[in-house]
Amino acid sequence: MTRFSNSVANLRSSEIRDLMSLATAPNMISFAGGMPGNELFPLETIDTIYNSLTDKEKQVAMQYGPTTGLPNLLESLSDYLGAKGLPVKSNRLIITTGSLQAIHILAKAFLDPGDPVLVETPSFIGALSAFRAYQANLVTVPLNGDGLDIGQLKKRLENTSPKPKFLYYSPNFHNPAGIIYSEEVKRQMVDVLKDQEIPIIEDDVYSDLWFHEEDVPKMQLIKTMDPEGIDVCFTGSFSKILGPGLRLGWMLVPESIYRKCELIKQSIDACSPSISQVIADKFIREGHIHQYVAQVRDEYKRRGAAMIESLEACLPEYVTFEKPRGGFYTWLRLPEGADATEILKKAIEKGVVFVTGKTFDPDGIKNNHMRVSFCNTDVETIKRGIPLIAEAIRDILD
Repeated sequence: MTRFSNSVANLRSSEIRDLMSLATAPNMISFAGGMPGNELFPLETIDTIYNSLTDKEKQVAMQYGPTTGLPNLLESLSDYLGAKGLPVKSNRLIITTGSLQAIHILAKAFLDPGDPVLVETPSFIGALSAFRAYQANLVTVPLNGDGLDIGQLKKRLENTSPKPKFLYYSPNFHNPAGIIYSEEVKRQMVDVLKDQEIPIIEDDVYSDLWFHEEDVPKMQLIKTMDPEGIDVCFTGSFSKILGPGLRLGWMLVPESIYRKCELIKQSIDACSPSISQVIADKFIREGHIHQYVAQVRDEYKRRGAAMIESLEACLPEYVTFEKPRGGFYTWLRLPEGADATEILKKAIEKGVVFVTGKTFDPDGIKNNHMRVSFCNTDVETIKRGIPLIAEAIRDILD
């Protein structure tokens, strides 16, 4: 019998990945994936960028690069992040192969088998899988409408031994819950963790995709606060603001953590794709990123508004949902004890697919929620698909 490592024993397939085969079936309406709409990619701009490269730039693009990233992209990305108030001068930046690699590298840097880590419930399935890959003990802290339940966070800290290695959280337009963390909750998180030797991994891939400008001031990141007495490891990605196929993300971390992460990345893939880095650098340096993000933000806002309108018109009154103010997702809450998997089966019969709540539960149990994505579905398809989901809910729960 083939003998696998203990580290893969806790891994399980993501329901989202399993649903992708259904999502591509003819006439299936998919609200499952968290990816940009294919029709929104800036193809002409990318063509122009590539065709304008000199032979020397193309040679760089085809070659291995430094483990931490090409110097040009490190410079342009530092300027982009610095303009948002991130402390790029007092921290170190590493380009990664998607933000999920950044999370994996940090997990490898901190975790030994059995180490506890603090995670939100619900939480991003990719991060949970990464932590399981390093045999972490996931210690869950429930989410409220404005962020982590601070009372429960304190209890977990009091009752968890040994001390958790880090806390992982997503501050803005949370995947899957859709919420924005309040300024008060973030301040309380810092107060609770300060001088505890428990770093924060702040995973922020959606904050550029806000729908309402009045929300921007309260979306300040803990990393931009640059608090004393606590290490904050900030991760981000080009996947939602340019294209996931580039496979480019980043981490911004303190010097002492940077040195370990550089060595870990070196052992994983030597460097991230140079050709993607050259394109991303030009996309930032030539000013395309601001215009493009504003363009897709408007389209996602239209899709989010269509989602809200359709849900309000169609859902039974016993189903509530988080109205999206940015990002990609709507989080539906079913009555306590309801099984979203049964609703999903019925929805698939009707030609529509979404993701069930237990996918995002670190314990894989709580299943009275549904994540419905609007990011890669146009307005007319949303208007056709949401009534089918509402029918499936009624078929099972009425």
